[in-house]
Parts: sequence; structure tokens; C-alpha cells
Amino acid sequence: MSNKSKINIKTIENPEFLKSMSVKELNILCVDIRNFLLESVAKTGGHLSSNLGVVELTVAMHKVFNSPVDKLIWDVGHQAYTHKILTGRAGKFATLRQWGGLSGFLDPSESEHDAFISGHSSTSISAAVGMAYARDFAGDNYEVVAVIGDGSLTGGLAYEALNHIGGVKKKLIVILNDNEMSISPNVGFVSSLFTTFRRNNAYINTERQLRKAIGTEKFLGRAIARVKGSIKQVLLEAQPYEAMGFKYFGPIDGHNMNDLINSLEYAKKVDKPVIIHVKTLKGKGYVPAELDTDGSWHGVAPFNLQAATPKVQPVAKAQISWSEHLSRGLIELTNNDNRLAVITPAMIHGSSLYDYLAAYPDRLIDVGIAEAHAVTMAAGMAARGMKPFVAIYSSFLQRAYDQVQHDVCLPNLDVVFGIDRAGITGADGKTHQGIYDIAMLRPFPNIVIMMPRNPAEAFDMLYTAYQIKGPVAIRYPRGNVCQIAANYANWQQIPVGTWESLTHGKDLVIIAIGPILTDFVNLAKELQQTHELDIGVVNARYLKPLDVAMLDMLAKQAVPLLVYEEATLMCGLGSAILEYYSKTKQKVLVSQMGVLDEAIAHGDVASVLTHIGISLLDVKQRILALVGEVGHE
Repeated sequence: MSNKSKINIKTIENPEFLKSMSVKELNILCVDIRNFLLESVAKTGGHLSSNLGVVELTVAMHKVFNSPVDKLIWDVGHQAYTHKILTGRAGKFATLRQWGGLSGFLDPSESEHDAFISGHSSTSISAAVGMAYARDFAGDNYEVVAVIGDGSLTGGLAYEALNHIGGVKKKLIVILNDNEMSISPNVGFVSSLFTTFRRNNAYINTERQLRKAIGTEKFLGRAIARVKGSIKQVLLEAQPYEAMGFKYFGPIDGHNMNDLINSLEYAKKVDKPVIIHVKTLKGKGYVPAELDTDGSWHGVAPFNLQAATPKVQPVAKAQISWSEHLSRGLIELTNNDNRLAVITPAMIHGSSLYDYLAAYPDRLIDVGIAEAHAVTMAAGMAARGMKPFVAIYSSFLQRAYDQVQHDVCLPNLDVVFGIDRAGITGADGKTHQGIYDIAMLRPFPNIVIMMPRNPAEAFDMLYTAYQIKGPVAIRYPRGNVCQIAANYANWQQIPVGTWESLTHGKDLVIIAIGPILTDFVNLAKELQQTHELDIGVVNARYLKPLDVAMLDMLAKQAVPLLVYEEATLMCGLGSAILEYYSKTKQKVLVSQMGVLDEAIAHGDVASVLTHIGISLLDVKQRILALVGEVGHE
């Protein structure tokens, strides 16, 4: 047989064809899939390293199990590109993460083979437990398999599920994909425990020799099982999963097809919960990704496959990401305020905190993928006189809802939340859109919520946050911003609850937040020139508390208001304004533009804004409609 598979990857409809393939043929197919992934992701961008690492594991799973009858649940889902290929979606990879195209994660609405929506971490085992219960209640007979990375095991939800299922002994299989990385290197006791497992060659070699000696599992007598268990206990010191009620297999070479298939087949025969510990190499088959130590090849923009560059979208020298801008501000702030420490839930890379890590290695605390712990830990620090900064994505802050409300806001503790990726984030899609944090935080007592429109205001907000008693949230978007020097001496406090009028207008006033305000100022100038309209623009930099003095003034002027927000309309800025006018019985025409009650799919930000009807052109048309000028357009 040649070194190239006879399978045309783009014509695969379902994984059934794998059943008749030999191990040698499967290995050749894996090479072809890996090459396809590299060529495809180099053109579209996407999650690279994690997918290169699980090719053999995914092929083995679909060889052994029968999707969609058997339920294959992938934690996070960013490592499921091979799963998508084997379930008939390779022909759509040119549309990956584009509007109307293939999602970068898993979604049952995209394929019946996607057993559970998957965009956030540590959920797979809980979902698998639920499906195992549903199967048994219905009297059905199918396998339930959860694939979870060692990084995701830093999330407490995974342990809640492990604790539960180990006690009730439901039959299911958990595959632990151990590659030593999530996005950034893993942290904590669990990570060090797996490092012990990985490095214990004596155990691995002894187990391999024992397997050869006993042949297949039917010759595994009670005495041999005791010997093997004793070896495991002596060499590894402890095996927590077996203590929790699971049958444990591993570590297994995640790139050895024969071992993978045999282990999965055997796991199917075990009538209790099983954990298969599989060791894989993140980025396998592409040397730059294999050697990556900081997560640069975890998620990539389109890149030159041969030159292995660029790892990220090129950025003009005059610009940096909003995340890096805030990180530089945090360094300067820490230089001047010893109350500060930065906490991140496994997002050193994502939130551009490497410069801060270099400057203050003892004050940057990575807690792993454990958002709830990050927030309550911050509360504990604040209770003892510190004012920690929690750098966290908007969509991940949702995972710590109770902790923000109960542990920080109710006791009015000094915690600052840096809400990264606020607004439409684009290609990551519905599980990552940062559109709910305003609605989440607004009802909480004591919290102050801000969003800057430019880099200078961002530094001023950092300074202001550390003058305020109690919790503060500073939202900032994905994307880039012009570089300015971080100079603490030049920072100014912004009076709490005050807005800024950027342009005055008697025909209509736009009230908005964030960098989009620059576009609105330019739009106001355009409408002045083309339609002789006098459009005001207000920077509502404080979402809570509101600038009620300015709202009263606008009400007296009887000017129509257009409230724009790149967030859900329910319980957002527009809702807050309407609530205030209702409470004070002031009659004002308020028109809202924002995200309706719907999940927002993936695509570049401009395409998403256009498709949901809140692009700059949509704003222009809404203004003309409100002032009665549509006929002159």
C-alpha cells in the first residue's frame, strides 16, 4: 500500500468507512488528515495545536464507537476538527469560523454527530453523566464518551462530575487527553500530578511488558490484576481516580493507534466508569507548534505554512491589542500601588499578561481554568486589604456569576474586573461573544461599570478604579488600539457617574460606549455635510451609575436619543436609561440598537454587525428614519 490514503478527505460523509480499515491504513489516513488540517488552518486561521495533537485519538474513537448513536462529547470543542472531518464536514473547512460557515467549536445544530454544545471548558464530564442517566432511564444501550484535556481538569466543574459519577457507578468512559497544556502551560497540583505520571517510565515500561506477557484481557487473572494494581500503587504513590470509583487505564501513547483501539475496545466491556489516560503531543506533526511553550500556536490567524509565520495577524507598529494596553497600564499601576495583584484563569497569553509576568512574577497568579475560584480568591485578598485585578474574558466571567454577586458585590469588596473581549468577538462565535456582562453585572449592588473609548481613557479608568471603594468592572474589546505611554503621573480620575459630550446636537443624540464612538463622531460630521443634520454624540463611559444630570438635560431638550450598544439589549445601557426615564416620569423618545434575544454566530466582526443589523450603515439609516430624512437618502 502507498504512503497516501485511498480516502479523499473532502468526500467523507460519515465515519463508517473506518470500521473496515487496518491499523496501517488508519495511520496513513492520520497523516493525510494532519496535512489537511495544516493546509486548511493556514488559510483560514483557527485552533491548530490542539487539533494536530488528537488526530490518532479521534480516528481511534470513531473506529471503535458508532457516532451518532454512541455519544462523543468533546470538552471545549476547539480540538474537534478531526471529528468534523470524519463526520462529513471537510468540504466546508474553507469557511471555518466565517459567517454562515463551519463553526470552530461543536454545536448540535451543525451536525447530529455533535452530541453537546462545546465552547467553554470543563463541561464534558457533567454532560456525559447526564446522558448516561438519560440512557439508563430510557432503557437504551449506547456508549457515552467524554474527552477532556488535562487543562480542563483545573476547572472545578469537572471534579464535581467525577465525584458524582464515581459514587453512583454509571457506565461511561472519560478520555483524559493529557498534553501538558491548555492555552498557556497548566498550573496547580493536578498538573504536577500528571507530570509525575508522564515521567514515570518505570511504570509505563512495566505495564507494557505485563501486557505482552498476559496477551489479551481474557488471560488477565485475579492474581495478575493484583500484581498490576500493586505496581501502579507503588510506582505512582496514589491513583485518585480509582479511589473515586473509576477503572483507570494509562498512561497510553495517544499516537499509537493499536494501543488506542485496544484500550477503547476494552473500556467498552467494563461495566463501570472508566478513565483512559492518553498522552498526546500538542501540535504533533508541525515542529513550530510542537515546540510552542506559550500558547502562540493554540489559536492562529492565517499563516505561511512553509515559513511558519505569522503566528498572529500582523499589527501596525503603532498599535497593540487592548489586552496588552491594559497589561502595560497594570504594570505602571503596580509600580505605584502595592495593593495590586493580577489574577487570571489560564489566560496569561489570551489577556497579553506576559509583560506583567516578567515585571511582577510574584503578583501574577494563574489559577488555571477556574473562574469561580479566581473571583472568590480575589475577594479573599480584598478582605485583607488588597485590591486585586481579575483579568477575565467577558464570556468566561459568566462562569463565576454567583461568586461576583455573593462574594464580591454583596460585601462591597475592593476587586477590579478587567473584562476582556467585551462586545462582538467574531470568529469564536456564540459561545464566546462578550455581550452579556453588562446585563449580568448591572443588577448587582455596589459595582461600578465603565468602558473606555480610547487608550488614554483606559488608563484614566484604571487610575479611577483604584480610587473607588468597592467593586469595579472595566470593559474593553477585542482588537487593537494605538500605543501610548503608560505614565502614572499623567493619569486623571474620572468623576464617578459622569458622561462626556463629544458633539452637541439638536436633531438627535447618539449615546454609546467604547471605541465605536470615534465612528459616530465621524458619522455626525458626514450627516451634517450631506443632510444638514445636527447629531450629538455622548460617551456613556459609566454604564453604572448613569449620568442622570445629563439624562435630565437631554429630556428637557426634547431630543430623540439613539442608544447603541454592542451587547444584549435586555438589561443593558438602553434598558437602564429607559428605567430611569420611567422612574422619573420623563417622556423621551429613546430608540435602541443592540443585540436582540438570539445567539450570535461566528464570523468576522464587520460581517456579524451587518447580519445582526447594528453596523455603521444601519446606524445611519436608523438616524435618518428617526429624524424623518429617509426620503432624502
